[in-house]
Amino acid sequence: MEWIILVVVGIVAGTIGSLVGLGGGIIVVPMLLTLGSYLPGFESVSPQVAVGTSLLVVIFTGLSSTLTYMKYKKVDYKSGLIFFIGSGPGGIVGAYANKFFNTTSFSIWFGLFMIFVSIILIVKDKLPQWKQQPGIKVNRSYIGEDGNEISYSFQPVLGVLIAFVVGFISGLFGIGGGALMVPAMILLFMFPPHIAVATSMFIIFLSASTSSVTHIALGNINWLYTAALIPGAWFGGRFGAVLNTKLKDKTIVNLLRIVLIIAGLKLIFEGFTGT
Repeated sequence: MEWIILVVVGIVAGTIGSLVGLGGGIIVVPMLLTLGSYLPGFESVSPQVAVGTSLLVVIFTGLSSTLTYMKYKKVDYKSGLIFFIGSGPGGIVGAYANKFFNTTSFSIWFGLFMIFVSIILIVKDKLPQWKQQPGIKVNRSYIGEDGNEISYSFQPVLGVLIAFVVGFISGLFGIGGGALMVPAMILLFMFPPHIAVATSMFIIFLSASTSSVTHIALGNINWLYTAALIPGAWFGGRFGAVLNTKLKDKTIVNLLRIVLIIAGLKLIFEGFTGT
């Protein structure tokens, strides 16, 4: 029964993470922290192990969804590699900083972060577009579904700095970082949403790979849980990527907002009460 639950968690996390570019860790981490407390057969894990295990699973979600998005030519490799210059080191620093969190503080901060992410998802379509300052820019273009060319650009220095922050949060919380990277690419750099999501999964794959090395070295991996989560995350990642190319993700995003708020409030409550 424990293995079945973990496979289902992997499928749900992989599907949602790939669909909206979040990576899936934002589902896996709270589940790992919760299962040990409420279900028999599951051993309790520390926040560090929950994050390390999640990041290792996110590697496979990112890889499977990236391979699927590649078939639809949605991944902007050049931009992704530039952002990885920041997100890679950021992930390593975040993974190291994670060890300073105890269970109580981790639950509170992670809960607050999840609510913050839900607010971003609510207001991201209503925020004014960012006006970039003059300077060196990386100019990109994309042929949309209607056959029209869509141009977008970003300043590499700003992109690397933002990606470092995203990578740090990824290594710290084990969520993949897409919750911030996707809105940043859409709002700040005018990325088409489909390209932003697909490129985010490519960055998540690279960042999770680097930060996972740190967590493995620190012993922050539950290998049995990882083995059970990976198959579901792999197929969920592919399924979510296919859905992204065929369906509107508005309904999924609305459901995700509710899930993030409920889970965030629950973690904050547990953090303050010590339960």
